[in-house]
Amino acid sequence: MNKPIEETIMGRIRTWFQIGEKRMLLWANRRPINMALNKWLSRWLGTITHMGGATFTLVTALLIGLLAPYPWSTAGWQSLTAVAVSHIPVAIVKWKFKRLRPYQALENLNIGKRPLGDPSFPSGHTTAVFAWVIPLIMAEAALLPLLLPIALLIGLSVAWSRMYLGLHYPSDVAVGGAIGSLTALLVSAWWWSA
Repeated sequence: MNKPIEETIMGRIRTWFQIGEKRMLLWANRRPINMALNKWLSRWLGTITHMGGATFTLVTALLIGLLAPYPWSTAGWQSLTAVAVSHIPVAIVKWKFKRLRPYQALENLNIGKRPLGDPSFPSGHTTAVFAWVIPLIMAEAALLPLLLPIALLIGLSVAWSRMYLGLHYPSDVAVGGAIGSLTALLVSAWWWSA
């Protein structure tokens, strides 16, 4: 029996996305041939990945909220709230989809020292770093041209590090970044309207 054309087209589109995502992951996970560059890149991405962790994002946001002057203290509380709230949808989606991490599903990936075992989709580290950084860059409008490139460097480096370490697919970090960004924007908008 023939399948409807929609299923065939959707199947082809899904396959096309899966192949593209795997290629992108393998590119992001590769190691440079130049030993000095490889050492520097591994050190950078192996370190910056922790900026997306719960300990870093929650503790720094709390410290900014408690110790920094206005408007930074407000931004710290917004960051703390956004990181905490953003992990509600992350937990629900991880529980619902239970996607294997790339190193569990694919052979010959480079992995970090302590690979995680919970589901891959979406990236909690990428969610956290974007939820954390967006209120901070919005705190002082005059500093936005200076802070935005720094925030992008940090956020995109954390996202790349998750693929570099074999822990996430590109769609994991893209959705994580979107959840974190949207949550931070909603928390900030709610904060100023309250």
